[in-house]
Amino acid sequence: VQLQASGGGLVQAGGSLRLSCAGSTRTFGTYVMAWFRQAPGKERKFVAGISWSVVTTKYADSVKGRFAISRDNAKNTVYLQMNSLKPEDTAVYHCAARRTNVVVTTPSNYDYWGQGTLVTVSS
Repeated sequence: VQLQASGGGLVQAGGSLRLSCAGSTRTFGTYVMAWFRQAPGKERKFVAGISWSVVTTKYADSVKGRFAISRDNAKNTVYLQMNSLKPEDTAVYHCAARRTNVVVTTPSNYDYWGQGTLVTVSS
């Protein structure tokens, strides 16, 4: 499975961005999808995840109420809508996929990764 993330950029604090991650497989709907982020010099951290049929979503406490994950299985794409952005949201955002239908937060539990897209939030 190949994943291609896009949508990053430079935005002022309080602004919004929407990230997209397109998958190459026709069985996209049978993968749990998640977004992680990694700031310079820091470990990769879970941001949000979504189960196969949108039954379950999970968010990091730091983004609850500001970010929303969604998916369109017909388009093989998962989205991350980011609102009320803060400078501390600055990071490279990666999408990831796993087959088992449980949304987990540990990076090592994901089988496939996209290349990442940079989000920079200025104060």
